[in-house]
Amino acid sequence: MLGETSIRAMPDTIQLAPSLRTAQMPLTQIPIIDVSPLRGAPGKAEMVEQISRACREIGFFYAVNHGVKEEMIARVYAEAKRFFALPEAEKEKVAIEHSSCHRGWFRMGGENLAPAKQAQGDLKEGYKVGRDLPLDHPRVLAGVPLHGPNQWPDFLPGWREVMQGYYDEMVELGRKMIGAFALALGLDEDFFAPWLGITMTTLGPLHYPPQKGRVTEAQLGAGAHTDYGCLTLLHQDMSGGLQVRRRDGVWIDAPPVPGSFVVNIGDMMERWTNGVFQSNQHRVINLSGRERYSLPFFFDPDFYAPVECLPTCLRPGETPKYKPTTAGQHLLDMINASFCYHREKA
Repeated sequence: MLGETSIRAMPDTIQLAPSLRTAQMPLTQIPIIDVSPLRGAPGKAEMVEQISRACREIGFFYAVNHGVKEEMIARVYAEAKRFFALPEAEKEKVAIEHSSCHRGWFRMGGENLAPAKQAQGDLKEGYKVGRDLPLDHPRVLAGVPLHGPNQWPDFLPGWREVMQGYYDEMVELGRKMIGAFALALGLDEDFFAPWLGITMTTLGPLHYPPQKGRVTEAQLGAGAHTDYGCLTLLHQDMSGGLQVRRRDGVWIDAPPVPGSFVVNIGDMMERWTNGVFQSNQHRVINLSGRERYSLPFFFDPDFYAPVECLPTCLRPGETPKYKPTTAGQHLLDMINASFCYHREKA
């Protein structure tokens, strides 16, 4: 069993609080879905049905045969490690606090995904790379939040090119994936297309040091949370540590599956679907005894995209569970809840 393996691999020096232990479940609890039909392979209807089932039952699945080359992913990891290994004074040059649009490096504890339980923030550092808009872009000139130039560590030659290349690849994968989600919701495949022109897409490499001593919910690598936005496509290294909460409240491991992205629903998609698709809690506890790295990619639509109950997600006589909002306002609300610096600037 995967749960048994992860517990046996835990260093003897770690004392894990009982509430953080996962049930010993087979990998099939989180489905593995072949998404090659996104690139023209046969089996599209079956893929869409599998995505629909996963999103309604647990909100997570592994996407394999996605078309993103392992060589490219390896280069991104190498560049992420090169940056995170720098002295803090160097990383501070591109600190997120210097950005007008939430881009750049955030330090250990800079993000707090479970503020009700964590006083010090998450035990991780990260970097935000978004849509790189010049200062003379109309939306930047208009002061639209979350729009603007990236902060690039130009003191690391080649870093920008690798990250931008991967970002562009993931934007295209996200566009195809959101089309499959539209079909899974009984909509036209291009239903979301009008809101995918200037997507608010973010690549966020993360570095988790190993947890030590007694580990409780007072500080985890990533506290229990749901993702803010529409879709997340996560590549994780082989260290493990990702855990997912099922609808019945049981926590299970989401161990690394070679060649896969972990795809999960965010709060924005749950709002859009009136809760038909589930945005489930997850957390990260790095019990591997070594550094852990991951590459989350957050796929969100245009800032002005209306987020209100989709026509196929409301039965006759029902009323929407959520008030209408916009994609941009929703993300701003969530970022302010998790990043102290951004809340203070608002």
